[in-house]
Amino acid sequence: MRLVVADTSPINYLILIGEIGLLRQLYSRVAIPQEVFRELSSENAPPVVVSWIQNPPDWLDVRSAPSELVLTEAAFTAELGAGEVGAIRLALMEQDSLLLIDELRGREAARNFGLSFVGILGILLDAYKAGFIDLREAFEKLKKTNFRVSQTLLDKVLESARRN
Repeated sequence: MRLVVADTSPINYLILIGEIGLLRQLYSRVAIPQEVFRELSSENAPPVVVSWIQNPPDWLDVRSAPSELVLTEAAFTAELGAGEVGAIRLALMEQDSLLLIDELRGREAARNFGLSFVGILGILLDAYKAGFIDLREAFEKLKKTNFRVSQTLLDKVLESARRN
């Protein structure tokens, strides 16, 4: 079974739009590093997110990322947060892993390490293709959060979904 590792952002926004169950539907099990657990339960996280992570579902595995795996500065185009570094370290543990990550600098680092990755828009698109959600409705909910995405990109994803 493919290891699916999530950074903070996809979990945070899926909770905020009421679609966190999509992770179980799409991937069966998802792992997060301790650093992501801490970010999701911090006082800066939305209360609904803190409440969710305090009683995580059985499909979510909280794991320790291998600290002996040193990620060199040369591999990154910019500094990464603790959650991103932990998620990348955890994803690097298995060759055929999938990293759920949104931040551009984290995606660039994942690409530098040869990791497969997808962000929340890709997760929602996959859920739409599987018949789990109405993509336009999910995007409308996402726009009501503080997630930053251009309408142009949302329109491109919607157009892509219509063609497939």
